[in-house]
Amino acid sequence: MVSYGRFAYVYDELMEDMPYAKWKRFALEAWEKHGNPREVVELGCGTGTLTMMLAEQGCRMTGIDLSEDMLAVARDKAEEHPPLQGLLRSGSLRFVRQDMTEWETPEPVDSVLSFCDCLNYLTEPEQIEETFRATYAGLRPGGTFIFDVHHPDTLRRYEEQQPFVLDEENISYIWTCGLDEERLEIEHHLRIFVRRDAASSAEVYERFDEVHIERAYDPEWLRQALLQAGFSSAECYADFEWRAPGDGAERLFYVAVK
Repeated sequence: MVSYGRFAYVYDELMEDMPYAKWKRFALEAWEKHGNPREVVELGCGTGTLTMMLAEQGCRMTGIDLSEDMLAVARDKAEEHPPLQGLLRSGSLRFVRQDMTEWETPEPVDSVLSFCDCLNYLTEPEQIEETFRATYAGLRPGGTFIFDVHHPDTLRRYEEQQPFVLDEENISYIWTCGLDEERLEIEHHLRIFVRRDAASSAEVYERFDEVHIERAYDPEWLRQALLQAGFSSAECYADFEWRAPGDGAERLFYVAVK
């Protein structure tokens, strides 16, 4: 698994176009179907953008991530936003460093989320199964586990379409990747250039490299693994919509009920 370091501090700038509003909408719609939660955990919360969005909706949110750097950025963001400061002080918004394969909270929660393909960073089936068991144990009866993963074909498309290039004034990258077809595992190589002082007229950039490895899993295997972990139901949908996955699906969304 990746434990983000320096990348954490440019993460929001690189991810500003990510569909956080769609993830939020999907979670809210799932809760409408299965019961609105009070206590929610987000696994792989990163810099806390979605965690904070849902906290402002009235959920008591716990964001869990393996990277202390990501969590430090999340806490700083919350401290800079007065309404969230109060939620931090009251404990209605928390950020905790834990491994998602063995996470736990003092009391069971009503719902667990994990979006932005976090589970694809678990590159062994045993890690997926451990996460499912930990999540089942951490939920109250009737609680929901809602997450997304890349469809296997999405990793194939990444390799076919690479390289990817970003060229902005203050940050740029060159992103290449290679796929191990047998394992359905992709290795992303990012060479990132960050302007040293964005306020200065000097165009001096610092370079650092990141390697990220993700693995895709057979969609039906994931569903069966959820059931084997104890969930009473596990349904799969495609691309933020309440429809079965078909040809061309990019993200698979799972809704499992304890």
